[in-house]
Amino acid sequence: MKAKRSVAVLSITGIAVVTVVAGVDLFSSPGSSSASESVSGRAEMAVLNSEKAHGAKGPSLNPADGISAAEDAARMRTQVEAVAQEIKASQDAAERLRQAKNAAGKRYEALRKTDRSSRAERESRDAERKKYEGTPKQIARNLLPDHGWGDGQFSCLEKLWNKESRWNPRADNPTSSAYGIAQALPGNRMASYGADWRTNPVTQIKWGLDYIEDRYGSPCAAWGHSQAKGWY
Repeated sequence: MKAKRSVAVLSITGIAVVTVVAGVDLFSSPGSSSASESVSGRAEMAVLNSEKAHGAKGPSLNPADGISAAEDAARMRTQVEAVAQEIKASQDAAERLRQAKNAAGKRYEALRKTDRSSRAERESRDAERKKYEGTPKQIARNLLPDHGWGDGQFSCLEKLWNKESRWNPRADNPTSSAYGIAQALPGNRMASYGADWRTNPVTQIKWGLDYIEDRYGSPCAAWGHSQAKGWY
C-alpha cells in the first residue's frame, strides 16, 4: 500500500513551517490520494514563497535564539547588579574607615588640647609660685609686672621701703602702730590680704603694692611724695 504524505503549514514567529506526516492526510478526506498530493504541492509552494519573502526581508528567527538572548541579558543584568553592589560595599567600607579616622583624630586632638591646657595650667601655677620665691626684694620685683610697672620702678620701691622698714616684715613703729615692710597703719589693715599678715612678707608686699598703685600710681611717684612730705 502506498504511504500518503500530508503537509501541514504552521506559522511560528511569522515563518511558515511545513510538516510532512507519513501516512496521515491533514488536508483531504481519507482515500483521496490525488487531493493529498495536490494539497501537498500547494503547501510546498507556499513554504518556498514564504521563505523567499522572509529571505528578502531579513534572516529567519529561531525561537531558541530568542530564549538564549533573554538568558544572556538576564545574566548580564545580574553581573551588572553584582558589580554595583561590590562598588557600593567598597565605598561604604571606605566611608566607615574615614569616619573612624575622623573620630580618632578628634579624640587625639581633644587629648592634645586637654594636655596643652593641663600643661599651660601647670606652667602658669609654676610661674605664679616662682614669683613668691626668694627674698622680699625679689618677690616685690617679680610682682611689678602684675601692676603694669617696668623694672625701672623697682629702684624707687627699694628706696621707699628701705626708708620705711628696711624690708623687715616684723618692723613695728612704736610711735604710730605702723607695721611690716610697707608700714601699714594700723598693721591689721593687711588682714584682708591674709591672716598671716604679721609674718608673711608676700601678704605685706601685695598690700603695699596695691596701696601704692591706688594712691600714687607708681613706686616712683610714691617715692617722690615721700621725699617731699617725709611719708607716703
